Amino acid sequence: MKVLDLFSGCGGFSYGFQEAGYDVVLGIDNEKIALDTFKHNHKNSEVFNLDLSIEENLQKIALFLDNQGGVDVIIAGPPCQGFSLTGSRKEDDKRNELFYSVFKIAKLLEKKPKAIIIENVTGLATLYKGKAKKEIEQSFDENNYIYNSEVLYAPNYGVPQIRKRLFFVGLYKEDIAFKFPKAILDKDNYIGCEDAISDLPTLEDNLGIVENSYITKPTSQYQKNMRQKSKYVYNHISVNHTEIVKNVIAQVPEGGNHKDLPKGVGEHRKFNEAWTRYHSQKPSKTIDTGHGNHFHYKFNRVPTVRENARLQSFPDNFLFLGTKTQQYRQVGNAVPPLLGYHIAIQLKKILNK
Repeated sequence: MKVLDLFSGCGGFSYGFQEAGYDVVLGIDNEKIALDTFKHNHKNSEVFNLDLSIEENLQKIALFLDNQGGVDVIIAGPPCQGFSLTGSRKEDDKRNELFYSVFKIAKLLEKKPKAIIIENVTGLATLYKGKAKKEIEQSFDENNYIYNSEVLYAPNYGVPQIRKRLFFVGLYKEDIAFKFPKAILDKDNYIGCEDAISDLPTLEDNLGIVENSYITKPTSQYQKNMRQKSKYVYNHISVNHTEIVKNVIAQVPEGGNHKDLPKGVGEHRKFNEAWTRYHSQKPSKTIDTGHGNHFHYKFNRVPTVRENARLQSFPDNFLFLGTKTQQYRQVGNAVPPLLGYHIAIQLKKILNK
């Protein structure tokens, strides 16, 4: 089945679909470097660098897809800054309306997609009295899609990261609603940080190089899975912290944060996520776009791009392009590929019936 990925970023969501056997034909985003990464890791895909708020661009996309025989699935993660806890939360933020472009493209296509999937932060459901959620549901109704929505918790699906996301899945002219995949892990079996990243080079004696060799063997099944298609470790370069910063990090216990620091230490950062050290036996905190608030469970530094990618469930052969800052941003903005994979497998079962 063919997939269109809107607001694709680097393509974490669609990479999960690709791993599940789908043909990802096109990725669209307004950030070129993210599309460069997308193109590098989706070998058979085209990319368009377009603003999806412009009507002419939607027509261009529909014409291209019609010439390719259409698509079976549209997946989309519209910008969430207007909805998220860290965003502006402005009700009139134009980014809050970008989900309409998903349905406009579906309407323009000669062959209607069998499924439309929209992903966003959980705050979308409640902010502004649930206005955005209601409008998305109304759009599914108006376009003859039977929809269902659910908040998925990433650790339940083998992702070593505390991350909740809201998913809408609509099926075109079906008489049944999509049933979300059941959890494969419970809280007693979640994958912790140590099982996710402990095999990667420590970088204690250097900041790393562009292409690292694996020094140790994998110590968990998750590490084996992540390393399966890669001979080297890419995007694994440490931040060069000052001695003052390293001294503060060193005083944070495993699993602790700024509340565990002695009085007078790290005073310039005293918000909820400040000076958070991961716990080796628990999933990481939600991976952000590189704000430098989270630290390795053992070493006195922020995780590298590759370590964050592992915690997001990107395999080691997925290469991130651009500057280190751009790479952190791409990883943090992505849907965990493993989460996308489980949704893709479940969708295939339903559509094949």
